[in-house]
Amino acid sequence: MKLIILDHYSQASEWAAKYIRNRIIQFNPGPDKYFTLGLPTGSTPVGCYKKLIEYYKNGDLSFRYVKTFNMDEYVGLPRDHPESYHSFMWNNFFKHIDILPENTHILDGNAPDLQAECDAFEEKIKAAGGIELFVGGIGPDGHIAFNEPGSSLVSRTRVKTLAMDTILANARFFDGDLTKVPTMALTVGVGTLMDAREVMILITGAHKAFALYKAIEEGVSHMWTVSAFQQHPRTVFVCDEDATLELKVKTVKYFKGLMLVHNKLVDPLYSIKEKETEKNPSSEKPYAQVTTDLLRLYNLPFLDISSLWNPTAWHLARGSLVPKSSVIWLQPVLMPSKWDVHS
Repeated sequence: MKLIILDHYSQASEWAAKYIRNRIIQFNPGPDKYFTLGLPTGSTPVGCYKKLIEYYKNGDLSFRYVKTFNMDEYVGLPRDHPESYHSFMWNNFFKHIDILPENTHILDGNAPDLQAECDAFEEKIKAAGGIELFVGGIGPDGHIAFNEPGSSLVSRTRVKTLAMDTILANARFFDGDLTKVPTMALTVGVGTLMDAREVMILITGAHKAFALYKAIEEGVSHMWTVSAFQQHPRTVFVCDEDATLELKVKTVKYFKGLMLVHNKLVDPLYSIKEKETEKNPSSEKPYAQVTTDLLRLYNLPFLDISSLWNPTAWHLARGSLVPKSSVIWLQPVLMPSKWDVHS
């Protein structure tokens, strides 16, 4: 399990977006190999979606060969209602990127047979090869998707009655009117989420600090469904400083001490434009240039000794002036025979 702690919401959103970007690029999706991405709704992922849209517009990322599966949808809310999750996803994400409509999957809360709709959703996930990365958010009571406290930790996609805490929390999206908030929803199960090859959970704000504490510092409990991901082999929690207020100081210090390593997970890879360049041999970079690019990517000191044309400089290069972590690139050079250079 990884816990990523950033100072502010905007930084947490950017880290999460970079992680998604890198996972898609590393997967190298294509017509016969789609990347399957599970997605949440709500206010928490909006910042992440904005950054992903930015990466797409900059030519750094494409969603043409990405299939998405959303976590949940309200029951009885018209598809075109401004607060339906269909509307949310299209307004905040899908219409701004190059994803094909047929590759987006959102549960239908108005289906004539709701459980049949849920069963079909599970089958669609299986047909797509399972979820590579499921991104989620949580409520203050630790529910993920609409798996409310008391939900089975091996549950599948199904109809759920919403807890009063969830209805109160979501009332802000319905002008504060509790009577307008749906009381039921379709949701993927905890077991469905656990089947994903990787899970990333976004947790921001002091109002979710106790839920984060329950998620990582206490045991697994069906009363805090997010705690189930302690048992997932690849879970990444991404949070801001406010969300850590209930954690022990030593827990925060421990995970902050790992940030230097964890930040390597979101180092820039290469853009779609550069991938296209790789397909054209005439425009490929020389081997030496590729090497120097890799060194700069990982912030390694670099020294090109082909420019050292005197013995004094050569011996300096071999001595203590070169950091031990340096990588020295040896390019073939013609040297006068009178120079006797020893290794």
